[in-house]
Amino acid sequence: MAILERNDTGAVAHLHMNAPERLNALSDEMLAALQAEFDALKGDSSIRAVILSGAGKAFCAGHDLKQMTAGRQTEDGGRAYFKDLFDRCARMMLTIRELPQPVIARVHGIATAAGCQLVASCDLAVAAEGTRFGVNGVNIGLFCSTPMVALSRNIPRKQAFEMLTTGRFIDATRAEALGLVNRVVPPEDLEREAQDLADTVAAKLGAAVRIGKRAFYEQVELPVEQAYAYAGEVMVENMLYRDTEEGINAFLEKRDPDWRQ
Repeated sequence: MAILERNDTGAVAHLHMNAPERLNALSDEMLAALQAEFDALKGDSSIRAVILSGAGKAFCAGHDLKQMTAGRQTEDGGRAYFKDLFDRCARMMLTIRELPQPVIARVHGIATAAGCQLVASCDLAVAAEGTRFGVNGVNIGLFCSTPMVALSRNIPRKQAFEMLTTGRFIDATRAEALGLVNRVVPPEDLEREAQDLADTVAAKLGAAVRIGKRAFYEQVELPVEQAYAYAGEVMVENMLYRDTEEGINAFLEKRDPDWRQ
């Protein structure tokens, strides 16, 4: 049984972490599997949205602590292993941002530490009622410094700092209020809501969404004047697409667009 399963429905790719006995921990094997699938999706123009989910009772419980403990048993006390581990994890998280397709986290149970980081790294997130989120490494003496990067770019600073320093969980309703997830739904509706969101995104002009996702992350970290200048250039590029012209004409003529990308 594969540690990560992929099933496509139309233009939506479903990535399902399948290590329920380990709460879908980001083990070396899980990181490698996620990286491989995300790398493959980069060049897959048939896919316009991605849903990431987890098997069993949890979305993802973060790094595999047993594996990390074993990695410490080296002459350098694990320094090289830990550096490589966190580099690989950061690369995987950044690949989600670099994907041309929006990635939707379908979250249930718990999302802790690097699992919470994974939710924060996705472009969109739908959570089941009762889901808990935390960056609670501080409870075992390990400050969640790398999860902090994604978390602090999703929610207000003081709220992120409180989570990081207290190790307390927040519930799904609080996560939605803070902006960590887009919506919270009953558990029985989770799969349908995530699919509906993915289908809505996938129905848009793929080229426009690709350029828009890239531009979104580029502009948000620029000073406002530079952001407007950059975004204006992106708009020009987008306006020159054949399918954008077709979309505008179709709207004016009150018909469905004949998109090719």
